[in-house]
This record gives sequence, C-alpha cells and structure tokens, in this order.
Amino acid sequence: MAELTPGKRARRKERAILLGLITSGSAADNESPLDELRQLAQTAGAEVAAPATQRGTHFNASTYIGSGKAKEVRHLIAETDADTVICDHDLTPAQIRNLEELLDTKVVDRSELILDIFAAHARTKQAKLQVELAQLEYTYPRLTGMWAHFERLEGAIGTRGPGEQQLETDRRLVRKRAGKLKSELKNIQKRIEREVEARHTAFTVSLVGYTNAGKSTLMNALTGTHVRVEDQLFATLDTKSARWEVQKNRFAVLSDTIGFIRRLPHHLIASFHATLEDATQADLLIHVADASHPHCEEQMQSVKNVLAQIGCAERPVLTVLNKTDVVNNEARLLILKNQSPEHILISALNRQGLEEVSQWVAAQMSKRFVEVRVWSSPGDGRLISFLRGNAQVLDETQRDGNILFGALMDRQLLGRLRAMTESVEVRD
Repeated sequence: MAELTPGKRARRKERAILLGLITSGSAADNESPLDELRQLAQTAGAEVAAPATQRGTHFNASTYIGSGKAKEVRHLIAETDADTVICDHDLTPAQIRNLEELLDTKVVDRSELILDIFAAHARTKQAKLQVELAQLEYTYPRLTGMWAHFERLEGAIGTRGPGEQQLETDRRLVRKRAGKLKSELKNIQKRIEREVEARHTAFTVSLVGYTNAGKSTLMNALTGTHVRVEDQLFATLDTKSARWEVQKNRFAVLSDTIGFIRRLPHHLIASFHATLEDATQADLLIHVADASHPHCEEQMQSVKNVLAQIGCAERPVLTVLNKTDVVNNEARLLILKNQSPEHILISALNRQGLEEVSQWVAAQMSKRFVEVRVWSSPGDGRLISFLRGNAQVLDETQRDGNILFGALMDRQLLGRLRAMTESVEVRD
C-alpha cells in the first residue's frame, strides 16, 4: 500500500447509524424496514455502520425515540465509531436538537438526506435552483436551533442580543434569497410551459416511476439515446427529452423525469414541480415499475399518490413492469399485473417487450393524430405555413407543379384544414 505523503490524510467515508421507528401498520413493517434508507445513505456517500429500529405506536414528541433506545444507540455509536445518525422520518428542529444532545453526535433526518443527494446530482441551472430553494425551506424553521449554542454560554443573559440579532438577520437573508429563487424558477417554468406548448404538433410521452425502477434504461432502449444510467437512487434529477420513432413515420417526444420515493416531503414536490412539467403536460404517461423489488406494490402506490398531488391522476397511464427477466415467481407477477388494468411485462435491459410498448403507444397516438394527404400550390403560403406549423410533415412530393404533403395532424385541426382547401385525403 502506498504511503501517504506528509500533510495528506485519507478522508474516510462518513459512518452512519440508520435509525427507524416502526409503528403498527407502517409500510416499512417488514423484514428489512431500513432497506430504502440504506440505499439513500449509500447514494449520499455514507458507509452504513449499523441499523437500529424501535417498534412503537407513536413518535416521542421531544426525542423521536424513547430514552432506553437512545442509550442503546449511543452505545452503538461508540461501538461502531459512527459519525452520524440518519433517521428514517422527518424530525422537528427540537427533536433533532434534543436527539443530538442525547446521542452526542450529528443527526440527519430523511428530508435532509434526500436534499443532500439532490444537491450532489443536480446538473442544470433549474435543478440547482430547485435544490437550493428546497434546502432554504428546510433550513428556515431550524435556524433557531442553529443558534442554540448561545443558550449554553456562561452569562447567557448578556449574550442574548447577538444571537437574537444574528438569528433575525439570517431569517431575513433566507427569505430574501428564497424569494429571488422562486422568481427565477417561475421564469424558468414559464419558459418550460412555452416549450411544452410548442410541442403541440407532437405526441408527448413521459416516463414516471419510483427511483431506480429503470426509467433511464428504458429511455435509452426506446430512443437510442445515452442518458446516464446508474444503480443509485435519484440518478436522474433533470428532465431529459428525446425523439422516439414509435413506428415508421410515427414520432413522439419521450421524456425521462425524476424518480419518486416513499414519503417524499411535500415541500420537495412543490420545489420540483417545474421538473415534473413534462409529466403534467404529457399526452401519455408510462409508469415504470421494478417488478423484481420486494416492495413493488408499495412503490407503485407511492407513484400514484405523487401523480395525484401534481394533477396527473386522470392522465392516460401505461404500466410497464420492468426487470421481469430476474423475476421467477409467476404468482408474484400475477399480483402485480392485477394492480394495473393497462400493463406490459418488459425487461428494458434485454429489450424484451419493447415492441409491445411501441404498439400500445402507437394505438394511443392514432386516437389523437390522423394521417392526411394534402395538395397545395407552391404559392399557397397560408396553407403551407399551417401544415408546417401544426402538423408533422412526413414527406413532400413535387407533382405537375404542385406539392403533395403527407402529414400527421391532430384530429381537432381537420376542420381548419378543410376550410383552407378541399384537397384533403384522410387516412385512418
């Protein structure tokens, strides 16, 4: 092993104790209740030192867990040389402060962990602004706790002024910065809405699903693009779109969106609403579910809950049960298929079932779009402009001094087209 040069020290991974409270009827009440938290911690770059769980009927209002469990966790921290305790729930500022005092170590709750991952994975300006806004909204109610060290100083009465003054200054700065971020994001969202509106000539499809379900792999398989694929939670934070040839001369715009997760905090949904704009405006959603995951049903329900929160509950949805190549339990697949009326079994990695997906989407496209053949003289600029601006022009052929257009058009625009010319042939 190479020796470290003087002045340089190897930086070890942060070692974390995973702490979860399992209440009766909890969705996490299973053999491995902290599996997802473990994945989140590892994605954030932590090394999991040990798990710790407590079963109960409710959270301790002041310390999240009971005093007895806190003593066990403190012993576990010393035993494993852990630096951090990561909790599987969102905690109040007081709970974090009190728990840190009991355990004598840093405490991170679920939202803070997710925000840390978001910050590491954000690439575009929009995603970075959304992460910063979410972090500020998380931090604001916790500012008082950040200045709690003034309370512990000797002669605390004489030190209240600086702390309180600095606290109010910090609050004002946070409010000002959050207001600026919201303004910038509002402008970005308006631009996105204009871009989405500009796609009215195209059929739009959005991939949605639980994080790490295989959406990016499916997008690569369908479009031939090279979206980054990683075996990590929240590998995709920025929406990516690509042209998808669903069938010959039948194109759609396919978008890959941020993955959803169980108990995604409401303020994160609000902050990332612009990222989900493609999903809210899409003609069709493809819900990608990991059929090999032991808690696939719960993950599917979490996605449906978030879709309802962002106004997509009534949107047409095709469920694709992915990673079926590693599922050997037929009864298991039958249960999953019964969860969704419209479903297809696929393996995005092995390209199994993709043709069936394309056929299903093509059938949905035909409900909205119709193929037309239109004759136009070269001088009929109004008709030519209308076709090029409101249809997908498939081909143009010069014949006898005129132009024959082959195009796909929204059925709702046929009336306007026929008002311009009688030379329209509709091919259903």
